[in-house]
Amino acid sequence: MTTKDYLEKDYYAILGVKKDSSPAEVKKAFRKIARDNHPDRHPGDAQAERRFKEASEANDVLSDPDKRKEYDEARSLFGAGFRFPGTGGRPAAGQTSLNLDDILGQFGQSAGGGGFFDLFSGGERSNRRGPRRGHDLEGEVTVSFRQAGEGATMSLPLASEAACATCHGTGARPGTQPKICPQCQGSGTVTRSSGGFAVSEPCANCRGRGLIVEQPCPDCGGSGRSRSTQSVQVRIPAGVSDGQRIRVKGKGGAGAGGGAPGDLYVVVHVQPDRRFGRQGDNLTLTVPVTFAEAALGAEIEAPTLFGDPVRLRLPAGTPNGRTFRVRGKGLRRKDGPTDLLVTVEVKVPPSLSPQARQALEAYVAAADEPDPRAGLRRSS
Repeated sequence: MTTKDYLEKDYYAILGVKKDSSPAEVKKAFRKIARDNHPDRHPGDAQAERRFKEASEANDVLSDPDKRKEYDEARSLFGAGFRFPGTGGRPAAGQTSLNLDDILGQFGQSAGGGGFFDLFSGGERSNRRGPRRGHDLEGEVTVSFRQAGEGATMSLPLASEAACATCHGTGARPGTQPKICPQCQGSGTVTRSSGGFAVSEPCANCRGRGLIVEQPCPDCGGSGRSRSTQSVQVRIPAGVSDGQRIRVKGKGGAGAGGGAPGDLYVVVHVQPDRRFGRQGDNLTLTVPVTFAEAALGAEIEAPTLFGDPVRLRLPAGTPNGRTFRVRGKGLRRKDGPTDLLVTVEVKVPPSLSPQARQALEAYVAAADEPDPRAGLRRSS
């Protein structure tokens, strides 16, 4: 994430949320945009992919309290809608790209950092180019019910920022190197007196970077960063539930100055199955049986999600809705398989033949059962 993005892009407008929106509102807005524009749902659609990348970038900033604070403070200081010299935010001929990444990198990330407005503290800044951890990224994958039950490895396309391949992150045209700013001597700030106070502000000569790029890289415009799309292999554990968020350590954005990479957070969507369901960690299955099987008892066959069907023995007089537990035939979890819960559903025939009707009437007469609703008529 470059400071150019911080200053030029309105992340609130991209997600369609207010500036005082809660983290839950930001997350909800991002997930809706991500679902509607995910590359898996719109293969080859450049506009949907761009919308997905913009929303991911906005969510990365607004969902993190520290990044959101820095973003709000940066836009408040420099003004929302700030543009870079030249058209489209790119540097014009003879100009260098404004890159305040090193400035923002000081605030809240380096040792002793205390927020964006430490810029005006007037104190000396140390370790301004120290290691900075990469941004966390968030993505979504959709798996089948079976894949969720046994685990799967999914390929997730991610758009992130990396060092420009042409200039290797220096921002300078190949064969040249940035020079230390002669005005601020590489600090990126200058100090002036104002009303008896020493006030530090970004160096106007190097625009706060501490370096002068006399010949900007033609591919990144001097920022030293470029957008890249790569596929990350993500292991989905067995037994994952719909909506679960999985952390993949070290698979987020690249760090700066030797800093560690961020993490990747993957939201898993599980497709429903027409036969099986979930009850906690166990699988559920409803099996229809006839009235005769429930009344007389029977041996029935029930499918499993993995492997061959199992046989269940129904005792005579099995009531509708009774559940049987089949151990070890549920999800294939790392700590051992869970159970399959089979519920019996007695099916009533929609019509009877004359012979079947006579037989059933004969059964009613022979059984002479008491009225099952007699208890409902008793007064309390």
